[in-house]
Amino acid sequence: MAGILAWFWNERFWLPHNVTWADLKNTEEATFPQAEDLYLAFPLAFCIFMVRLIFERFVAKPCAIALNIQANGPQIAQPNAILEKVFTAITKHPDEKRLEGLSKQLDWDVRSIQRWFRQRRNQEKPSTLTRFCESMWRFSFYLYVFTYGVRFLKKTPWLWNTRHCWYNYPYQPLTTDLHYYYILELSFYWSLMFSQFTDIKRKDFGIMFLHHLVSICLITFSYVNNMARVGTLVLCLHDSADALLEAAKMANYAKFQKVCDLLFVMFAMVFITTRLGIFPLWVLNTTLFESWEIVGPYPSWWVFNLLLLLIQGLNCFWSYLILKIACKAISKGKVSKDDRSDIESSSDEEDSEPPGKNPHTATTTNGTSGTNGYLLTGPCSVDD
Repeated sequence: MAGILAWFWNERFWLPHNVTWADLKNTEEATFPQAEDLYLAFPLAFCIFMVRLIFERFVAKPCAIALNIQANGPQIAQPNAILEKVFTAITKHPDEKRLEGLSKQLDWDVRSIQRWFRQRRNQEKPSTLTRFCESMWRFSFYLYVFTYGVRFLKKTPWLWNTRHCWYNYPYQPLTTDLHYYYILELSFYWSLMFSQFTDIKRKDFGIMFLHHLVSICLITFSYVNNMARVGTLVLCLHDSADALLEAAKMANYAKFQKVCDLLFVMFAMVFITTRLGIFPLWVLNTTLFESWEIVGPYPSWWVFNLLLLLIQGLNCFWSYLILKIACKAISKGKVSKDDRSDIESSSDEEDSEPPGKNPHTATTTNGTSGTNGYLLTGPCSVDD
């Protein structure tokens, strides 16, 4: 084990040339980031998760009820032991051959069996109240952490001149505010990693899992080798749009369509500006070019920048989805569902209407016109 640890913490990989871990030990004059500080994130992640449960029950839920958001779920499928066994043990989407066999076995028509499976699948989808409570929690956290980040960074020299991220690197002392900011963000992303398996399931589960994993790696990586200054810029920049997205989703669930559309437009503008404009021109410029000029490259420098470029790739993917929904909104005059929906598939609900009923008419009379009950989930902050 000692040999493995020595290999993992090899100074030639983590630190610039002629710098050792002994040089970054805490002294009476200065405090530097220590790898063992990151253990604090695990109990704090659990605390954040518990705070979330309390917040959703005693704050978000009363707010949802005050906005007349009901906890009523979708229509319940009538009990049927044979169909339930097929649904739970074989398939949730029976093919035509199996539908015909079940039709003969139960003496039901195929359309009724298809409707039963649609209703049964919809039973597992969360209610609007549940989605509202989750969005309100995320909105509250993102707003707080972004506000804290702005208040902290406006007092730092590296916000105004990014070259200060590399002056005297890596001998840059760790301040209490910076330590709190980093551990709080890391704890939140660990809580998201765990809660993602119990939260509302979305179609982009795999991408979001990759996003959270890369974010945790970036935060951990930049803390250990004391790239925390530029790390705070990345965190704050990526937190800037997330509160707007969650606010738009809350407005959608509360059926405030005009507010939802306005917030979505604001979110799209902030997201694309910060992640496709400011992030590459400001942050990637300093991590790739200014750091090369002032400090010079070393092995962990390459890994750090590779992770940032991976985050930028995710930013481009999400920007494409946002532009896609924006184009649909312009053509239809309203925000519509995009590829990152809160619901797995809109066809389930549309097809569950009685035969002969126009699904477009149904979606405009269900009280959620404009978004048809859906709003893109948008990128969770990285953030990174």
